[in-house]
Formats: sequence, structure tokens, C-alpha cells
Amino acid sequence: MELPSLLQDLHLLSSSSSDKDPPCHAPLPILELLSQLQEKLTGPSSNSEKVSLIGRVEVLFQKTDADWLLSAASSDGEWAELRSAYRSLVSALIGCAALSDCEDDCASLPSSAYQDVPSRAAAVCSALAALLGILGRGGVCAGLLVAVAADVCVFAVTHFQEQPWTSSSSRLAARGLQGELLKAGGWRDSAHLLMGDGNQDGEGGDSGGILGGILDVLQPRLKKDSWWRCEPVKLVFAWTLLQVTRPSLSPHLPHLLPPSLLLNDHYRPENCILGIRCLHHIVCNAPAAELRHFNRAEVIYTALFKHLYTTEADIIQASLSCLLDLLLVLESPPSSLTPSSCPRMPGRHDDVLRLVLTNMEAEHKVALRRVYAAALPPYIERMGTAVCRHLRRLDQVLLGYLEVGDPAGEASRLAALVALQGVIRGAWPRMESRLGVLLRSLLKLLLDVSADSTLSDDVKQQLRSQATLCIQLLDHCCHQKLQPLLQQVDSSCCSDDVLGCLAAVTVTTGR
Repeated sequence: MELPSLLQDLHLLSSSSSDKDPPCHAPLPILELLSQLQEKLTGPSSNSEKVSLIGRVEVLFQKTDADWLLSAASSDGEWAELRSAYRSLVSALIGCAALSDCEDDCASLPSSAYQDVPSRAAAVCSALAALLGILGRGGVCAGLLVAVAADVCVFAVTHFQEQPWTSSSSRLAARGLQGELLKAGGWRDSAHLLMGDGNQDGEGGDSGGILGGILDVLQPRLKKDSWWRCEPVKLVFAWTLLQVTRPSLSPHLPHLLPPSLLLNDHYRPENCILGIRCLHHIVCNAPAAELRHFNRAEVIYTALFKHLYTTEADIIQASLSCLLDLLLVLESPPSSLTPSSCPRMPGRHDDVLRLVLTNMEAEHKVALRRVYAAALPPYIERMGTAVCRHLRRLDQVLLGYLEVGDPAGEASRLAALVALQGVIRGAWPRMESRLGVLLRSLLKLLLDVSADSTLSDDVKQQLRSQATLCIQLLDHCCHQKLQPLLQQVDSSCCSDDVLGCLAAVTVTTGR
């Protein structure tokens, strides 16, 4: 279809007629054409009519050359007006596939609310890709590309993730749109699109990113009383944040931290975990001085610490992992402190470890026991010799975890053995007084493992090797005083596997 015919089909031709001459049709000025296109796209129509209209707009972009697109711009003021017109048109196109807002934050919208969205989204992606094909020619079009890039990126990210409002075809179209955007601006990948080459003053392409523009698009929807109304907003925000690393994250920290805290504080587990992931990314990629400024690190610590009182395994796991990195921002690790004549004052490392041990001691849910046991070793290693402050509680917890089996992979027992090794290394001067209790528990574990027919050979071998290492460490700490106790073991009551483990300790000691 030729351009004049297409414009006439869209009723976007100016006409003048006289009594003698037939009507003479001419294209509208570009600004007026863009304005009328916007009106048509935002007007009421059925789903099929809207998809058809978007398709004709796509053909219009395909038939249009760059000279006509830029025909209205000759001065800075006209360039600004043209950029605004194109951004308004892109917003109107994106609005054709807009999602309905949730009435409250208690539940998501039903699937029926998104019935027409995938087909419209696929059509919009094709139309926007056609426009990007023109704007990607560089030169004077670069300013227009930067003006619409943030809106296009937000739309693409909204629809290329597997969600109730997407289909396989709409996700494919959205991924194609994202690829066209990268190609048009000369960006290597999504991270380069957001951050550029580190030049915050650049205008797209290879010089700068569009992170600020995306945050400007999202910011009105990321307020406390409205972020939950549109479900894609949180997903786009999280996707954007997780792509940004240092040093590009620091200048935008005031805009990235508040939404992350809002997600973290939400009562729905999926939102809470998403918020913790965002906070963890901020902690790992923002300078420590920036996090300590305005007590941001304290605020994050308080927000995470309260999760340790919940019973959601995924939330606790994510919180403990984030706290481990955050504590390095708030205070020096106890293991790095030099000995002094004055007792070390308890710090936040102690607070977290104390609460974890309290929760572990009374926990009976298998999923939570695994989470706590897996999180304990790095905290013990971080404590160093300061673990002596918690030695009594650690004895009770770890020995209790060694007594109770964890079916299949024995994840809890294996993690408890690793944690016990860390305790022995950190508090080795205190081990001699605990030698009898620890040795009995480890020998009982070896006997239970050898007699358990439900465990695979691989799991048994892991448990035996870790328990043997614990016994060897104990023997070194006690200056080989373990040998008389090992000699008292009745070989007639032990399997060959257990005797092999004890023999390995004796051989190692003899060397």
C-alpha cells in the first residue's frame, strides 16, 4: 500500500475542493499527523479494531522515511516539540496493551482480566519495532530514539517475562522489540542499555544509558499507596535494578532504595522475597560509605532483621544471606579484630547469630532446619574466635541437629558437621573440656549412618568424611589426647566403615 493511500485509509489527509476541481489530497504536517494518530489510538474501539489500527500504524512507519519524520524540526524548540509528540504517540501505542489496575493488594487479577492483552501487546511490539527501525539510522534521529527508549524498554520488559498477561507469541514479540531497541541504539546488551559506558551525561548509544529515563517512567507508579495496583511495575523495577552494578548504581540510590524497602515490607511472600533480592543487590553494588550515609544501612538492617521472626523458609534464607553481606557495611567482622585486654562488646553479628541459634533450637520443620543449618557455617567463620561467646548454645544446637536425620540428602546433618568444624577451628582452646560429649555424638552419628539402609552410598560417604574430619580436628586441638578414647571403641559393635574412619584418624595422627 502506497503512503498516500494508507494515510487516506487512516483519514489522515488534508483535502481542499472547489466547484470545478476534484479534491486534492496532501499529507498533514507531521506534528498534526502524530497528534491525530494519538487520538485514534486512545479512542474507544473493540479489540479487533484496535489490533487492526495498530497494524496500519505499523505499515505507516514502514512506509515513512526519516526526512518526513523530521520535517517539522529546524530549531531547538521544534526539536523538543517533535520529541514530545513522538513520545506521546509511543505512550498511546503502549496504552493499547495496558493492563487493568488491581483494586486492592490482597490478590492478583484473574486471568480473564488479561484476555485481550497478549494479542494487543504483540501488535504494539511490531509497530514499535517498525518505528525503531527508522530511529535507529543514527544522526539526527538519535535524539528521538533517546526520547522514546525508556518507554519502549519498560513495555518490552513488561511483556517478555512469563506472566498471566503474556502468551508465547507476545513474549516472542517483546523479546524481538528489546532486540530492536538494542540494535537501534548500538547497545551491546541490557546492562549497557541501562548504564551505557559510565558517562552519565551521554545521550544514548555508546555514551550513556537510559536508567534515569526508566526510573522517571516508573517513579509515579512506585509510591507507597499505588505500587501494588499495577503488577508489572514491581517486576520491571526489579529487572532494571538487578541489571545495574557499581558504579552506575550509586547516583540513583535515592530512587532505588525506597521501592526496594516497600517490596521488602509487603506481607505477600513473593513481594517480600523480591524486595530482599533488590536490597541484597543494592548492598553488594553500592559503596559502603553511600549505604552508611543517612543511616541507610541501619534502615536496611532493621527491615531484614525482623524477617528472622517469620516462619517462611524462603524469606529467612534470603534475609540471612543479605544480612551476611550487610553486616560488613555496619561493622568490622569479629574475626578481624585484634585481641585486647578489654572484652569485646557484642555487635550485630552476635545479635543475628544469637537469634538464629534460638530459632534453630526449637525448630521442627524440615525446610526451616535446612535453611538455618546451611546459613550457620558462614556466620561461624565470620565470628572467628568470638564464637566462644556462643559456644554453649552452639553445642546444644549442633549436637541436636546431628541426632535427627534429614531424609534423602541429609542436608541438615551435613551443614551441621561443617558448622561444627568451624566451631572447633575458631574455639579450639575450649575443645578439650568438650571432647567426650562431641566424640560420643560423632561416633553415634557414624554408627547410625552405617546402619541406615535408606541412605545412598554417596550421602553416607559425605557424612562419614565430614564426621571424620571433625574427629581429626578435635584430636589436633587436644594434642592427640583423643587416642585413648578411640582405643576404647569396641570393634565388634562397629561396621567396617566406622572402623575405617577411626583408622584414618589414627593414621593421620601418627604422621
